[in-house]
Formats: sequence, structure tokens, C-alpha cells
Amino acid sequence: MEIVGSRGKSSVSSAGDAFTDIQLYRSAPELEVRLEDFELYAVHRLRVLKGISDGLSRGKKPNEMEDLVNKLWEANMKRSEASEFINKDIISHFVLRLVYCREEELRKWFLSMETTLFRYRFQRESPEGQRALLAEFNLPYKAVSGAEYESVKDKLKQATRSTGQSLLSADTIFYKVPFEQVPDLVASRRVFILKGYAYVAMNQVVSLLVTQYRSNLSKALVLTNRKWTSMIREQEKDRLTPIVEALSTSYLGPDYSQPRECAEISLKDIDQVAKSSFPLCMRHLFEKLREDHHLKHGGRMQLGLFLKGVGLKLDDALAFWKAEFSRKVGAERFDKEYAYSIRHNYGKEGKRTDYTPYSCQKIISSTPGVGDHHGCPYRHFSEENLRAALNKMGVGNRAVEDVMDKVRSRHYQLACTLTFEAVHGASCDAGINHPNQYYIDSQKILESRQ
Repeated sequence: MEIVGSRGKSSVSSAGDAFTDIQLYRSAPELEVRLEDFELYAVHRLRVLKGISDGLSRGKKPNEMEDLVNKLWEANMKRSEASEFINKDIISHFVLRLVYCREEELRKWFLSMETTLFRYRFQRESPEGQRALLAEFNLPYKAVSGAEYESVKDKLKQATRSTGQSLLSADTIFYKVPFEQVPDLVASRRVFILKGYAYVAMNQVVSLLVTQYRSNLSKALVLTNRKWTSMIREQEKDRLTPIVEALSTSYLGPDYSQPRECAEISLKDIDQVAKSSFPLCMRHLFEKLREDHHLKHGGRMQLGLFLKGVGLKLDDALAFWKAEFSRKVGAERFDKEYAYSIRHNYGKEGKRTDYTPYSCQKIISSTPGVGDHHGCPYRHFSEENLRAALNKMGVGNRAVEDVMDKVRSRHYQLACTLTFEAVHGASCDAGINHPNQYYIDSQKILESRQ
């Protein structure tokens, strides 16, 4: 696959002695990219961005975020060869730019995460690397002259002391910029302002660059969207378009198609295990099945594949579903109308595909209708019903309020993570991304306490 455009270069200062591998992504690379790398590089970068999103949503402090971003970047993006790393960085960015240019909400999310990534990568650069990158931006701001610095030196020192920043040294460089160019510094009162200009120290210049970087990327996303809708989507409908359209909602973790890390679940234990280790979405389906002796197709698929993933064997699955459905539709009708789909899910009928349990993203994006019980309770329940369900799980009042706060912010997986932590009295730093992950982590905690 050829991505048309001129390839970006790493920033090097005019003196030739300062190097930074941070890219500004001004134009797409002119490279031959294998289709599998096109998708794989994007998935790796997406893991970084989603990790950043999770960290921000959990309210991590700036120093914690810096450590998190560095670990995510090292784990997902680093390559042994510098040239390979730079290519992967550039390619993955432009692939995700295609993925996230297509809708306003997608653009907002990508813009926010990429800007945060840029901020923390810049802060880890050496002073020489930072100056090289500053020169690369070619901003129209000059350093404050010695005479002007002397005239405002006392004010600058006063501003520095009042914000708890490190004291100024004799060689500290300041840039005078319109105050609207550094909104985060102004909002947090960390900069001296005089006659509409902010005096930005070299160690604060990241705020200036982030504003410019965000502005450039925002404009680029709009232009990419125009190209996508007018040309690329149709031209690549049989090759790239399906990949691009799937990536924004793709689940990036293990598929749990085969039970791992936990013993097989037996019918005699299933009620107890459902109460102790099922996430709310599966617990609700399980209880409704026990109560009504029936679930519609969406509920059967969501619960059935989950049970398969936690280790319920096919014979036990058939016995489990038959015992419930027979009480409502009779054993003969169950054998005729429902048994086939259960065997199909286990890869024993039709194309013999080994179907995988649903991820949180798939469940959250579902649209349950009247009489359906599948979906994500944190998204699809009313506030009253969700509170009642959380109380039934033993979640305390304070934790319920924290969960509801995440729900209102539409952080449904974080709401589930907080529920897990409240029920088990243990932290879940990785966050909940899959119902089967919830089950496995729960079982590990409970087994360690026995």
C-alpha cells in the first residue's frame, strides 16, 4: 500500500547536535506499507491512546500520567532500529488520522489523546531536543531581550514564587506571546501577563507548542475527512475501508474464545459463581434467565458466549439452557429451535467458526429493544435501576455515587471497574475491558483469599 505525500523527518537543530524523534506529522509518508502492518501499527498506537484516555478518566496526576505515557509508548511503539521506530510512529499516526477523522466525536477524542501524548513526550525530551523541536515549529515569537527582561524581572520572580515553580536562573529564556496562545498557563495562573502578553519560560514552552500542535492537527483532521468522504472511502472500499471503519470500535485485548487461567465452570457451581464473579451485565442476564426461563437472541448470544469463555462445556451448556427454556417452551421445542444455535456458538454447526465472547465495546455499542436484557447496564439502565442493581451487588453508597459520576461522563468501562473494586475490595489498575477479564480477575482474587 502506498501512502502518497512527502515523508517527515526527525528534528535536528541548525547546529546539527540536537536530535528529537518526536514527529510533527505535517505530511503523510511516501512509503510502501504492507496491509498487515497498516492495521498492526494502528492497533499498537491505539493501545497507547486508549491507555492515556483511561489514565485521564481515572484522574491520574501529571507525574503519574508522564510515567504511564512513557510505559505505554515503550511497550507498544518502540523498535530496535531507530528508522523502523520513526516509520512506525509516522504510519500509525496517519492511519489513525484516517480512522478518527470521520465523525466529530471521533475527531475530538483523537485530537485530545494525541495532544496529551505530544505533551508528555515533549516533557521527556532533553533541553537540546526541546529547543530543536521549538525551532521546527517556526513560531513567530522571539526571546525577550535582556533590557526588557530586566524591566520585568522582579514581576517574573514574584510570579514564579507564587506558583511554587523552581526559581529563575540567570540564563532562563522567556518568550513573549499573546496570552490566548497559552490558555492552560493562564487558567492555572502560572504565567506573568502584561499588556495582553504572557511571559513564557523555556520550561513552560510545552504549553505554547501544544496549542500550536493541537491547532495544526485539528485542521488536518478536517482536511483528511474531506479526502476520505470524497475519494478514499470509495476507492478503497474492498481493501482499506473495512479496516479503517472497524478500528475505532475494535477491542484490543485477548478474545477469550477458549477458557484460560481459570478452572472449568460446572453446573452445580454456576449460581454461586454468578453471584461472586459475574460482571453486572452477565449477572443481570443470568438472573433474568432464571426468573423468566427465556432470553431473546441478543441476550442468549451475550450470555452464552460469555459462559463458553469462562469454561462451560458444550454438553453442560446444552443442559443449562434446556433446563431453563423447557420450563417455558418445552423440551421438544428447545431441541428444534434453540439447541442448534448453542452448538453453532461452540463451532459444532454451520461453518464451524469458533465464536468469541463479546467485549465491553461490543456490548456498550449494542442497542437493546423492548423486552431485551442484553447490553451494558451502565449505559442502558435507568439511574434508578442501576442504583438498585449496584446495591444488590453489595456496592456501598459512596462507591455507588462514584460509579454514577462515571456513568454521567459516559465512562461506562470505568464505572464497571469501580464496581469491581468496590465488590472485591481490591484495585484494578488495568481497568475492565472485557466481561471475561472481570470474571478471571475476580476468581484470582477470591482464590488468593481462600
